[in-house]
Amino acid sequence: MILAEQLSKRYGRTVAVDGLSFAVRPGHVTGFLGPNGSGKSTTMRMFLGLDRPSAGRALIGGRRYDSLRHPLREVGALLEGRCAHPGRRAAHHLLYLARSNGIPARRVDEVLALAGLDGAAARRRGRGLSLGMAQRLGIAAALLGDPPVLLLDEPVNGLDPEGVHWLRALLRRYAAEGRTVLVSSHLMAETALTADRLVVIARGRLVADSTVDDFVAGAPSLEDAFLRAVAG
Repeated sequence: MILAEQLSKRYGRTVAVDGLSFAVRPGHVTGFLGPNGSGKSTTMRMFLGLDRPSAGRALIGGRRYDSLRHPLREVGALLEGRCAHPGRRAAHHLLYLARSNGIPARRVDEVLALAGLDGAAARRRGRGLSLGMAQRLGIAAALLGDPPVLLLDEPVNGLDPEGVHWLRALLRRYAAEGRTVLVSSHLMAETALTADRLVVIARGRLVADSTVDDFVAGAPSLEDAFLRAVAG
């Protein structure tokens, strides 16, 4: 489970996250929604130990990320698609990550094939990857440790329609296997197709934590329900 408990983050006088509490449970694809500047990215960075909370706790499986001995085997994360060194081949990038987390080298070939990057694509260097290929590599890295938790920020960015369809099916399959999946996105139509639960924040505070159906009830679409919820 992913858990935020009275989570806050301040940068000087600016409050990015303000007393945020919610839980993301296994067995669901949970969409993480909010306007620009709402605190979504800051919250995800605190879950991954990249930002230290000013107050409260950000826990994954009851522990802080920086306490995990082999983090890639417990949490798969994507915050930025272009994560590979520009001079390193795609396969070598994943092999380095695998070795650093005690993951068998054969898993590299498995996730490259799963992400559609086997063959010639695996030998391309980071600088030679298109935006979509770089995004697929970032997703492959998140899947590398076969983790029980996935935490992805705008994962369909740069993917073509076939890639979006592949990722949607993958996330729903992972949730059906009892894993915990949190996906941040600005794409309301895609979130409506992929997620079955939502956490919505605005101005660093929780606005909604519910099923998609309950959140949309009485509104023409998820987009309309979202705009209504974050107004003001």
